[in-house]
Parts: sequence; C-alpha cells; structure tokens
Amino acid sequence: MNKLHDWPEPIVRVQSLSDSGTPLIPERYVKPPIERPSINPTASMDVNIPVIDLVGLYGDDHALHAAILDQISIACREWGFFQVINHGVSPQLMDRAREVWRQFFHSPMEVKQAYANTPKTYEGYGSRLGVEKGAILDWSDYYFLHYLPSTLKDCNKWPTIPADCREVLDEYGKQLVKLCGRLMKVLSINLGLEEERLQNAFGGENIGACLRVNFYPKCPQPDLALGLSSHSDPGGITLLLPDNHVPGLQVLSNATYKSVEHRVIVNSSKERVSLAFFYNPKSDIPIEPLKELVAPDRPPLYPAMTFDEYRLFIRMRGPSGKSQVESLKSR
Repeated sequence: MNKLHDWPEPIVRVQSLSDSGTPLIPERYVKPPIERPSINPTASMDVNIPVIDLVGLYGDDHALHAAILDQISIACREWGFFQVINHGVSPQLMDRAREVWRQFFHSPMEVKQAYANTPKTYEGYGSRLGVEKGAILDWSDYYFLHYLPSTLKDCNKWPTIPADCREVLDEYGKQLVKLCGRLMKVLSINLGLEEERLQNAFGGENIGACLRVNFYPKCPQPDLALGLSSHSDPGGITLLLPDNHVPGLQVLSNATYKSVEHRVIVNSSKERVSLAFFYNPKSDIPIEPLKELVAPDRPPLYPAMTFDEYRLFIRMRGPSGKSQVESLKSR
C-alpha cells in the first residue's frame, strides 16, 4: 500500500520516442505475439456496434421511450458497449475538448513535465500504468484528473494551456455527469429496480468522476505494439469521446451487464486523442450485488470491497484483460 509513491523505473515519454524518428520501437513496448493487434481493417472495423438515439428519453412519447430502454437493455446484455447520439452533450464542446487536449500534448515538454504524475493518485501527466518493474509498456501518454467528489477536485492540477482548458474541462464534466445520471436511471429500470436504485447504491450525489485523456503518438511498428493493452474498466460507466479522424478502439468480447474487454491499436502515420470519462461509485462504499439481484441459485460472484480497494488492486497490476476481475471471484 505504501509503495505507490513513485514509479519503479525512470519515465520515458512515448511522444518523445515517436518524435525522435526511430524506425524501431524499444523492446519495452513490443507485445508478445499472442497480444499483438490485428491491423486488418476488415477484422477490426466491420462490426455493427449498437447506435442508440437518446432523443426519445427526453420527450413524452412513451412507446419511443420504452423502445430506447429495450435497445439499451439488449446492448448491455449482448455487447456491454454502445454508441449514443442526441445525448445532450454539446457537439461544439466535444470538439473543443478534443482540441484543447491536442494542444496540451503538443506543448513544450517542460510545460507538460510540470504536471508529471506518480502512481499514488495517477493525477497529472503520465506514460505508464501499473508499478511492475520491467513490465511491457503501452505506446501512449495520458493525463488523468478528478472531477468528483469536490474534495478530490483540484483545478490547480488541471492544465492552463491552452488558456481556456480549465473552463472547457469544467463544462465538459458537468454535461457528462448529467448524461451519466440519465443512463443510470435507464440501467436501474432495465434491471427491474426503482429508477434511483443504482444511483443511490453508488452514493447518491456523492459519486466519483474522473477523466483520462489518452494520447497515442505515431508508432513506427504498429503491428508489434498496443496503445492500451486489453482491459475492462473498473468503474460504473465509461463515456468515451474518440478521435473524430483516426479509429483505434478494438472491442474484444461481451457479456451480460459486465464491463466489456477492449484495447487500443496504434497507427504509423497518424496520432490519436481520446477522452475517457469514468462515472464511479463513492470511493468508500462497499461494492457488492444489490440484494434484489441475489438469490439462492444466483449467489454473489465476488466478495464485497470498496471502490478504492478495487481501484488500488487494478492500479498495482496495470491493464491485463479480464484476469484481474476473475481472480477476485468468490471460491
């Protein structure tokens, strides 16, 4: 627990490696053959991910409202992943959010280094996940910050370049928290619960929310590396704002109401920026199945633990598919 104050090895910024023009990536970034990406466009992109129009959630058309709930229920069961449109978040704000972060990552290194993070909280500018010495690393840099609760929100740890960065981040967070609240009601209803049940189990208004901005520099050997290794997100809901020009996310599997396993590939000619917003339970609330969803023939699969305990467990090990979750199953 007390070993998370610093990284086990000196940090190398992936963007600096990319900008150096090296034709070969360092061995530290070469994935084992079984983990290497498929860069066949047909294999990775010809998939009909569910696209759900949320406009009917906000009107009086009860039939349309019920149809949207059903679409989300099916997407959660069969995918664990779906795209939403007409969701209420300003398109102009999304575009600006992507642009301010692109500008930040193209700032001088000394500016970015002023925000360098440590594994204790991960807040700030980083280039690795997990603290295992000698681990194979991902081809990406990132920026991590807390939005909620207010006790963890420290705007002094948010970039000031470009000049409107903090203002954009604050408004972006407000709109995404509002969208997550709406989705939580839908998920509750689809589980046969009162619409506020999941939100209350998360801590009511005392939830956690954080943002991870991913920067994937150009990679000279994209067939050997990953921008982000296979993993499933540890929190409640993840809202991903992808790069609007360069694809990269690969969804690997699906299961009933479980976090979908996914990873990110890299590109030899184009960089990518994406924003992952995490809507999480209150950090000190024990996470366990709701009593309404447990039965003698359907016992809890996992022991109760707080979200802080689970997040620390994940951070110690870094991304590694579903193996971390599976290792916690009750015996």
